[in-house]
Amino acid sequence: MFYFDSINGKKIVRSDKLTEINAFFTTRECAEVDVSGMASRVISPVQTHSDHIEIVDSRNEYPNTDGLILKESDTGIYLRFADCVPLIFYDQIHCVASISHAGWRGTAARIGVKTIAKMMLNYSSKPEDIIALIGPAISVCCYEVSSEVKDTLLSTVKNSDGLFKDNNVNLKQINARQLEEIGVNKIDICPYCTSCNNDLFYSYRKENGTKDRHFAFVSLGEV
Repeated sequence: MFYFDSINGKKIVRSDKLTEINAFFTTRECAEVDVSGMASRVISPVQTHSDHIEIVDSRNEYPNTDGLILKESDTGIYLRFADCVPLIFYDQIHCVASISHAGWRGTAARIGVKTIAKMMLNYSSKPEDIIALIGPAISVCCYEVSSEVKDTLLSTVKNSDGLFKDNNVNLKQINARQLEEIGVNKIDICPYCTSCNNDLFYSYRKENGTKDRHFAFVSLGEV
């Protein structure tokens, strides 16, 4: 279950399903909260709505990257969001974490599934050992798309029951269904819609293309 917490008096969102590491989602109240004290190095990629995923190493720059996988204990990572779906994964056995950016293009490309596949390939992760957090994002109530986009998104799962209403699609639930279909069974889905709750989060749609972003942050240190 998701709940509100704070850092330096600024509101953030955490999940009680993932308490072993420092994983949270910021609000518009602290979109630029200082996380430097949580890790000796903090990395953020240049996001382009791709399905490109990188493993964090000694580099500081990650162009054209919408997923980062973290094994380094002294490093923090964050990605930026404003309606798109933030995905945080944590492998409890091998102590590997990741964040992926799943807008409709990333969701259509199954970036969450691809991130876990890369964790499996490089760290022997197993889907059943992974905790998945699906963070605040635009919800089915506010996310109307074209019929072409709807069909593309629904084609990424075997069972699309309950994932749409007319031309509104549920990006958070589509990502959850993709994960469930590969064996991930520890999933927490944030109930907040970034458009409905625009007082708490930035919304690209509600705010007519705002360039402001909240973010998802992970470091492997203790909370």
